[in-house]
Amino acid sequence: MSVFVDTNVFVAYCNSRDMHHRKAIQLMERLDKGEFGDIYISDYVFNEIVTVTMLKAGIDKAAEIGEFLLNSVDMLRVDDEVFNDAWQIFKTAKVSFTDCTIVAMVKIWKIDNLMSFDKVFKRFEW
Repeated sequence: MSVFVDTNVFVAYCNSRDMHHRKAIQLMERLDKGEFGDIYISDYVFNEIVTVTMLKAGIDKAAEIGEFLLNSVDMLRVDDEVFNDAWQIFKTAKVSFTDCTIVAMVKIWKIDNLMSFDKVFKRFEW
């Protein structure tokens, strides 16, 4: 079993003022227990997580979550295949390019679940 975790889950976890903070804490506890199996993010998602966390919670919190991610999750790289698939999705999906890379990556790598607070992913066929 495997799960790709979107930026907003980690950002909500780090930011006590985020509307999803409590839910993110619960999800992180479940991730920590291994309930979802292997945990994946991408290099693009890593970039978003540390940047948004820095802006919302400060550089110390961003560095802390960055170190945590580097030591505890599997980071997939956006390669040519993912990039090209994401570009095709982007041209019609009207969502961020990073979200398109997530969709492409989940499909290509056959990841079982996607964890996100973003409802935009519901429009894609899995």
